[in-house]
Amino acid sequence: QVHLVESGGGLVQPGGSLRLSCAASGFTFSTRAMSWNRQAPGKERELVAIIFSTGETHYADSVKGRFTISRDNAKNSVYLQMNSLKSEDTAVYSCKTWSGPEYWGQGTQVTVSS
Repeated sequence: QVHLVESGGGLVQPGGSLRLSCAASGFTFSTRAMSWNRQAPGKERELVAIIFSTGETHYADSVKGRFTISRDNAKNSVYLQMNSLKSEDTAVYSCKTWSGPEYWGQGTQVTVSS
């Protein structure tokens, strides 16, 4: 069974940082592209960042320079380091598989508020 479990969300003040983790199981992790996505209230889900099996990364314009996606194949995990957080970053963040059957995690809530 494929499982994606996100963690690390929470409440943070504007300008603060959070590190999200996604633990994967049930497939060959190292060969798959993985992404972080988010959905804010009243908005469509958007792709935030993606990392390919080669290590190449791409980011949404809204998070470039602030967020960093990384992966640890030995741990079957993908991470999202979020710095200089803004209230606009408030959303449920989910990880997703690519380059094959697509699966989603359950999501973790990130709230940026003073």
